[in-house]
Amino acid sequence: MNTQEASKQRELEKKSSAITLSDMEMFIFPDLIFSLVLANIMSPILWRWREDPWFTQFNKRGEVARINRLKQYIMDHYTFNLDLETWGLTTQEKELARFNSFIDRETLSKSNALFGYEGDKYYFDIDIRRHFGLDKYNTNVIPYWKTETLEAMTAFSHKPGYNTGAGECVSLAALYAAALFVVLDIPLEKIYLMATPLHSQNFVDLGEGIITNNRRIVTKNMWFNGTELSAQARRAIEHERITFVTHVSGWIHTIYDTATISRDIIKNFSSKLTNYLATNLTPEILGNFLRQYPEAQNCFVVKHTINGHAHYLPLSRAFAYEKDTPFKVTDNTRPQLLATIDQEEMHSACCSQCIVLDDLEAYLRQYPIDINSKEDIERLEQRLCSKCLNIKQTLNHLISFCKTLPRIPDYSQKKFVEQGDSLEIAPGMSRKQFIERVYALKDKNEYCRMALYAWRDLRSTELEPFMKAALERNPVCIEGTNHCENEAALCELLSRELQAKSIYEEEFRLAQPDEVWNYRTGDGLEQAIMLACILKARTPEQALTIKTEKGIVSLLRDDASIFSAKTAKSISTDLIQI
Repeated sequence: MNTQEASKQRELEKKSSAITLSDMEMFIFPDLIFSLVLANIMSPILWRWREDPWFTQFNKRGEVARINRLKQYIMDHYTFNLDLETWGLTTQEKELARFNSFIDRETLSKSNALFGYEGDKYYFDIDIRRHFGLDKYNTNVIPYWKTETLEAMTAFSHKPGYNTGAGECVSLAALYAAALFVVLDIPLEKIYLMATPLHSQNFVDLGEGIITNNRRIVTKNMWFNGTELSAQARRAIEHERITFVTHVSGWIHTIYDTATISRDIIKNFSSKLTNYLATNLTPEILGNFLRQYPEAQNCFVVKHTINGHAHYLPLSRAFAYEKDTPFKVTDNTRPQLLATIDQEEMHSACCSQCIVLDDLEAYLRQYPIDINSKEDIERLEQRLCSKCLNIKQTLNHLISFCKTLPRIPDYSQKKFVEQGDSLEIAPGMSRKQFIERVYALKDKNEYCRMALYAWRDLRSTELEPFMKAALERNPVCIEGTNHCENEAALCELLSRELQAKSIYEEEFRLAQPDEVWNYRTGDGLEQAIMLACILKARTPEQALTIKTEKGIVSLLRDDASIFSAKTAKSISTDLIQI
């Protein structure tokens, strides 16, 4: 394949990837995730959120309170989904064949969880394939794990077993970024999307920083509170390198020598994220660390005075009681917490090897510890002297708890190039103004160009990438109709089970076949494309034609109609040859 052919193939794969948006596709084309953010901002669904009574008087609140309000709305309307059934399975060989002219297996294995990546010890230990339900398949079988548009996320409510919308981590990250802009008027310049091999999160540059993690948000205080939820949010950044960062101004990726984000912006992001991930060692932070580090809890006790006499309770028991009360071991409500515990659980004398947490807290107040100081850590080590405690190991974990160094792509060796014209998109724009801006920049900014494919605009984009995606990467509708022995049975099934309504409101936007099948709804044109996809999978050599005329769509073979239905869609062509 010559250079021109390779470039043409890459361009087609990129456009087609913008439509299906699998995790692997966005790993290879990192600008696609922000293109999805723009597509979500163009969605009429998101702008209707602004009219919801839930957000009445919303803008009068503080930033964190407003974001928490948004978080609750997302939690009420969307759940997390990462099953294998929704978007189906493919193989390593099939996906590598699509991209073999510009990426190789070795590169993927260093950064992609499904191609041999072992960076996160947690997932490596539990066997990642078993964790995700892949152990029942051959080792080359991998999920598509497509990132849903906002419409597809919302349409999960039509899928059996779902009462709300749903989406995986990248979908939720893109949704948060779009909603922060549309609903909260937070500038896109403040939002950074971070992808690790196993997860996707956002960093929002407000105050001390906020991280969005799936449906939840994590403030800096929450990052260090030692709870199970914060531990889950910390895992990716603590154990994995950040493969790429995308921002309204551009992106930077571990595997690519060039970056489209500016050096100053990625440097500022690195500084802000590093500050967010670091805290001073205070008595409260020490307690929060011990909450998250049960290996050391049995070596600590807390003191409680009853009738003028000191009593001692194992720290592990104190933390256990937190779950049933609003009181905490680690703040000024500890006395109230201990007052709820029966005296019989406490001891009148402290065990000789135990460390009294109260005494250690008093020491930290009097002699503050700088975790970056070797001398201070040595001093703390001496103060922690106990045969019960593995002091070296505990101190290493404590330092890591207080300070995580994010492994972002090394920007010192990158060549920085321009993404294209600046978006110049500001809070306060109307939906109409935003869409007009995206269209105005579609030939001048790569995000905007790809956003129209992610938005499924078949009026302004060519049909080939959409149909390539439809025919190659929609296995669920094919699998789900295997029991239909002939075309008549297939057509009868569609008539019986599918509603005649698209999940995309605009007449020029189309759902992919598996979206139609999963949600049991689709416009006549979308149903015809899905049926064509199923038939081509059964008999690839047959030639099919989809024809639209006067609001009626027909699927033809040799000029004979196989299927016909009404359609409200109007795209760039009335004739599709398959």
